[in-house]
Amino acid sequence: MDSSTDVSDYLGMLRRHWWVVLLLTLAGLGGAVLVTHVQPKVYESATSVLVQPAGQDTNVVGGRTKGDINLDTEAQLVRSTAVAVGAAELLRSPTPPDDLARQAAVEVPANTAVLVVTFTAGDPESARAGSHAFAEAYLRNREESAKADLNAQISALNAKVRQLSQTLTQVNGRLAALTDGSPLRPNLESQRATAQNQLNSLSGKLNDLTTATVTGGKIISDARLPETPVKPDPMLNLATGTMVGLLLGSGVALLRERLDRRVRVAADVFRRTRVPVLAELARGEEARLDGVLPAHGEGGGTFNRLRNEVVASLGPDDKVVVVAGASRGVASTLVAANLAAALARTGSDVILVGAHLPDSVADTAPLATIFGVAATPGLSDVLAGRVGLAAAVQHAPRIPSLRVITTGGTASAAGLMQSQGLRDALDLLSARPGYVVIEAPATSSSADAQSLASLADAAIIAVELRRTRRPDVSDAAEQLRRVGTPLLGAVVVPRLSPAPVTSGPRPPKPTRALPAAPAPERPVAAPGEPTDLSSAGLAEVDLNTSTAVIRLPPGPGPRR
Repeated sequence: MDSSTDVSDYLGMLRRHWWVVLLLTLAGLGGAVLVTHVQPKVYESATSVLVQPAGQDTNVVGGRTKGDINLDTEAQLVRSTAVAVGAAELLRSPTPPDDLARQAAVEVPANTAVLVVTFTAGDPESARAGSHAFAEAYLRNREESAKADLNAQISALNAKVRQLSQTLTQVNGRLAALTDGSPLRPNLESQRATAQNQLNSLSGKLNDLTTATVTGGKIISDARLPETPVKPDPMLNLATGTMVGLLLGSGVALLRERLDRRVRVAADVFRRTRVPVLAELARGEEARLDGVLPAHGEGGGTFNRLRNEVVASLGPDDKVVVVAGASRGVASTLVAANLAAALARTGSDVILVGAHLPDSVADTAPLATIFGVAATPGLSDVLAGRVGLAAAVQHAPRIPSLRVITTGGTASAAGLMQSQGLRDALDLLSARPGYVVIEAPATSSSADAQSLASLADAAIIAVELRRTRRPDVSDAAEQLRRVGTPLLGAVVVPRLSPAPVTSGPRPPKPTRALPAAPAPERPVAAPGEPTDLSSAGLAEVDLNTSTAVIRLPPGPGPRR
């Protein structure tokens, strides 16, 4: 895609390669179904634990919650090795504690003192039991830790009480040994009072610690038996598979579009080759190769507009227009035939010259079939010296102002399209009033189109969608420009199928003057050699009337 690609181009790309996108999307969907089927089921259960201060809890600062306990730290403690060991004992599981800890997860709801302990397992019962075991092991571990801290504090206070009691006993003993007027008595009484106060304070603290109730928290929502697995998630897998398939299909479609160099839409002609589009035959229009498109139909109107543009582009003395195909096929036949008919409908005298030798039997769509005239003699017969030019000119039965020169026999036509005889014949045809439209072969398969264009006053390229390649259009335009022929533009037609070859009687040939006076026998020119127009009876031709009159130069010998 180039920089001028817009959304419509991408939509057109998807429309052309829809089956690729659909196939890969279905493949992605099928892969998701397969993964969902083979993926092991995972169940999850959760237990909510309310964390409470336990004794002289020191984990009270720095948390992201507003309580007295740092729950972020507590969440890490739930998955600690000590708690995992306790959970393994409760579960009586042979699984190593570290592996069990990997199956557990902890969440801290914002602004709460709650821990949500989640446990995943391959079956619902194991998930519920694991969640409850980790919550219970955490609470037990927290309670044991709190009791151990409390006992340590009580032991420390008891030691201080014993020390103060000994000090107080010593002071009381010394006071008892002193007389009432001893100068040491005030100091010892002060020491006794201080020790007594400290002992009373420690006794109060010790009493509080020994009577304190230790609880690390409680389970406020116990684990439940899960009904459905959390993995695999069928909806998520199907959505992911579909999206992956869709993206892969779009990528393949884009790659195919880049590798496909055929002209897909009319806009490709100008955008990719810079050749202006004069007309486009609608894709829904029936492109018939066995007749001219109706003048009042959509296709006929398209060629009427094309006729107006061609006439406006030609100079006062320009008469000859060549229509060449950019690729092999019958596009030039369709465009040349309908353009000539459109010109003739204005009352102008028009001669349509068939110079497109068929590439194969399948591509044969002779002008004789389209206009209902005889297939022979034609242009190749004239150039081979078999007949005169006037004998090859036929009136189109349904279009009075149009005359047709068919391609004729092709057995010995090789090289004749580049002969001097063709130049002389076109000079004779262009010497009369009216227009000459030449149906030329494809520029990609023959040099005849370039030779014919060098004899014309203007050229048109016929582009067939989904058959013509973009490089062929560029090459055709370059060939025509090199011979100096003005290129008016391109006419885009939908992909065509050759008209079936029908058998049956041909329409009768038009009557001509001097039927009993054929030209004297002359040697037939070899293919590729210039033809002597005088000897072929083309020296003087009157094509302005309905009867072609041939004036032959005098020659010896009887006429047969």
